[in-house]
Amino acid sequence: MAYALQQLINGVSLGMIYGLIAVGYTMVYGIIGMINFAHGDVFMVGAFVSLITALLLGLGGGAAGPGALLLVLLAGMSVTALYGWTVERVAYRPLRGSFRLAPLISAIGMSILLQNYVQVAQGARVKPTGTLVPGGVTLMETDGFNVQFSYVQMLIIVVTLAVLAGFTLLVTRTPMGRAMRACEQDRKMAALLGIDTDRIISLTFVIGAALAAVAGCMYLLRYGVIDFYIGFLAGVKAFTAAVLGGIGSLPGAVLGGLLIGLIETFWSAYFSAQYKDVAAFSILILTLVLMPSGLLGRQEVEKV
Repeated sequence: MAYALQQLINGVSLGMIYGLIAVGYTMVYGIIGMINFAHGDVFMVGAFVSLITALLLGLGGGAAGPGALLLVLLAGMSVTALYGWTVERVAYRPLRGSFRLAPLISAIGMSILLQNYVQVAQGARVKPTGTLVPGGVTLMETDGFNVQFSYVQMLIIVVTLAVLAGFTLLVTRTPMGRAMRACEQDRKMAALLGIDTDRIISLTFVIGAALAAVAGCMYLLRYGVIDFYIGFLAGVKAFTAAVLGGIGSLPGAVLGGLLIGLIETFWSAYFSAQYKDVAAFSILILTLVLMPSGLLGRQEVEKV
């Protein structure tokens, strides 16, 4: 019981990170109907920007205060948002009226470009950092095993819920959110009604990149080591989460991220950790075969 509770805590904190990345995938798909396969590498860039900011603030060797962590988070979101805007302007906007395969190829090219850019700029070695948020709370003590709820896991859950709550209010309560939902429903009609669809699409990429930066910062705090290749695997798993929850559904992306995190964690705990990625991707295959619209997705209705 204690061991399962510990894995539940680990899985929820990991799933929150996947859910934040998955929201970016589902936002872009909901508005322009395309998958941004460079999004995982935008997450990687956010982790590196957070690391560089932490080192500039002198946080590489010990615990960090709330103000310093907030600066790291805001810097990561701001700089990574510029990368998201650049991806949309370079890889998507010129090809928006082209055949559907062209933006996909362009996004994959942008992904490779970002990976190699970070590798050249920061080096190929892994980048470790100290424990910025040490300590935790012991929830349960048993013979030979204690259930630990670390402060960094608490921070991941609290920050993720706060960011998602703010994003939900943005989408549901603001004029920009109404414009985003209008573009999702019918982009041509939204343009006829006076909505600047190009601006809304750019803002969608910017917001998705900022959410990925939050995930990158939380990943850095949780694991304390990053490299230029972390975006590929995390991006594929987040895409799996988006499909599992229902591509185009924001609550589905978060739910899918939590499920993928739990599946990966419990599989590593009770079976072979070497096959945890196989378990996650097997869920993607089963979802596409049995539930193509995902858990919370809606069926596409073709208008005649």
